[in-house]
Amino acid sequence: MIDKPISVEEKRRFARVESYLPIHYKNLKKLKEPATGVFTNDIGEGGIRFKSNEFISMACRLLLEINLPTAQNPLRAISKVAWIRKSSDGREYEVGNQFLEISKEDRVRIVEFVNKLLGSASA
Repeated sequence: MIDKPISVEEKRRFARVESYLPIHYKNLKKLKEPATGVFTNDIGEGGIRFKSNEFISMACRLLLEINLPTAQNPLRAISKVAWIRKSSDGREYEVGNQFLEISKEDRVRIVEFVNKLLGSASA
């Protein structure tokens, strides 16, 4: 299942799929602080979206660890917050992230995961 189109998604170069994957993130400027654990709302080759209890400023750089069910170890990436908005219930924030640095191997794993889900959605 793919997210409903909204203006933010019209700018995307890569497909995203709905997902509920555990991730951990840290602000790159606060690496000594513990990581925050959340779940993704969607993922694609170019980035992820997740909900957070805390406001994260635009363009903030995050260190991400993403747990794909198809990968033995978490994938690591550095992302920037591309957009943030209050969720519909007003208690959390939806945070859209664009990958800035990710290994080729981890990017391939994400592409394979997304393609698998897109293939099963159309079947």
